[in-house]
Amino acid sequence: MYQVVSQHDDFVVIHKQPNVHFHSQDGHAGVVAQAEQDLGIKLYAVHRLDTPTSGLIILAKSSQAAAQFTEMFSQHQVQKYYLALAQGKPKKKQGWVSGDMAKARRSMYKLLRSQDNPAVTQFFSHSLGDGLRAYLLKPLSGKTHQLRVALASIGVPILGDKLYGSTKDTADRCYLHAYQLGFTYLGQAYCFKASPEQGEVFTHAALQTLLSEQWQQPQDLNWPKT
Repeated sequence: MYQVVSQHDDFVVIHKQPNVHFHSQDGHAGVVAQAEQDLGIKLYAVHRLDTPTSGLIILAKSSQAAAQFTEMFSQHQVQKYYLALAQGKPKKKQGWVSGDMAKARRSMYKLLRSQDNPAVTQFFSHSLGDGLRAYLLKPLSGKTHQLRVALASIGVPILGDKLYGSTKDTADRCYLHAYQLGFTYLGQAYCFKASPEQGEVFTHAALQTLLSEQWQQPQDLNWPKT
């Protein structure tokens, strides 16, 4: 279900596996409840990942720490970087996607042209061959399904995304992964990185080369300006 990446007096960082619920439902413990049980402490969620998404999550160990992290997220002081894979040619290979989001059918969201309170995502992409592209995504806001909607809006729904992708997509998982988190807490800088552990296509040799060379330090890249 998850692995502990790092423990701090005020927070814990875990690596959630794909297709694990964030919150408990249907009588089964979600990842937060399971971590509480395993660690024997109360934990406070300060951000979340969709069920099909794997990767890094911060959980606070006190209400005071939770309030601090919540403020950091609201002030965009936590840098988040995601990996995604998709088939096909995008409308643009790098840049940003911006627009308000609204609920649509079947628990889906859609991207609007308006910019009143937009979801903003910066991204790079790189061809892995055979029509497959890797995407390095940096969300500048924290909207529900933001990254999934962003890639679908440029014509390349995330591989294995059953909600926004094609019904013909038979991938073994949704290929979206929270890859790196960076922030400063009480004057100390932290950076955590976790490579995806599940998903056959995530083992693609060209992707491994890309991650070890060009995308090894996402925070140091010259991100497209919005």
